[in-house]
Amino acid sequence: MILGYLLARAGVDVMVLEKHADFLRDFRGDTIHPSTLEVMHELGLLEEFLKRPHQEMRQIGGQIGDDFVIMADFSHLPTQCKFIAFMPQWDFLDFLAEHGKRYPNFRLQMQAEAIDLIEDQGKIVGMTRRDTDDEQTLGRITQGRMMVTLNRGDYWQCAYLIRKGDFEQIKNRGLEAFRADIVAVAPFLRDRTDELKGWEQIKLLTVLVDRLQKWYRPGLLCIGDAAHAMSPIGGVGINLAIQDAVATANLLGERLSRGTVSIADLQRVQFRRELPTRITQTAQVFIQNRLIRQILGSDEQIQLPWILRVLMRWPFLRRIPARLIGIGFRPEHVNRIFVAEAQGPTVA
Repeated sequence: MILGYLLARAGVDVMVLEKHADFLRDFRGDTIHPSTLEVMHELGLLEEFLKRPHQEMRQIGGQIGDDFVIMADFSHLPTQCKFIAFMPQWDFLDFLAEHGKRYPNFRLQMQAEAIDLIEDQGKIVGMTRRDTDDEQTLGRITQGRMMVTLNRGDYWQCAYLIRKGDFEQIKNRGLEAFRADIVAVAPFLRDRTDELKGWEQIKLLTVLVDRLQKWYRPGLLCIGDAAHAMSPIGGVGINLAIQDAVATANLLGERLSRGTVSIADLQRVQFRRELPTRITQTAQVFIQNRLIRQILGSDEQIQLPWILRVLMRWPFLRRIPARLIGIGFRPEHVNRIFVAEAQGPTVA
């Protein structure tokens, strides 16, 4: 949607396909990172965007046993917004769709499921289709259990981490035992676990970290989740996808408008975006293997990791993880050709 909006502003004919009739999906991430908010600012949309209902997180804290640690402080980021915004992704997509429709060359096709690619002489030329208390956002860790609780205003969005393959065993222990596990790691939810009436309310999300070796073919370019699946660690998947979109628009916008995109041009997108993807995935896998796997593989309370003890002792170091999470590696900025018209033409 970001890429389609940017390309439409540059004069490229765009069609964005959405499989469903609306954007109300489970498991779409809801984090809007400072670098994405910077893109909104560069496009002249930030003020209007922030009028939409959202929550703002200016620090990230974690409860590890009896210790509470502020792990990241976004207040020193060199961005217009020094916070992560939480907004339902369907609201974000609706916002972009509304603004995209101001351009006559932007089309959004709902209920359009892409099931195959149309190939002509080795080049992709088209597709076929069929007609979600404490204001602090916390990671909670205690005695072999780990949970993420996100304050979404009038409800909590929660992720309870388990080892791969353990879900059936947890279900066999029964719902009451699962409620007890939640209370063990997040006692403040004790009076609310009875809201879980059945397993259909509990969705299993399998984490996978991988990426394509080659992101392109003649007539086809994969970016975002299509090119690289990210772990939920840091909530950076959406951020990487949007950065990919901005880079793609910057690199291909003018050439797409002229119809002169070459394989070398597509290769340039992967060359620019693959390194930050690799670095981010490497960091996610490191945290998974060195911290999360250690926690979920033991029934004992782990000791506070040395790096978190350092953050407790020297608060100014919290700026480093804040920058890595809030901005990331190689942040992209909107090319001047996309900001010439801050609001774009109005179509009757």
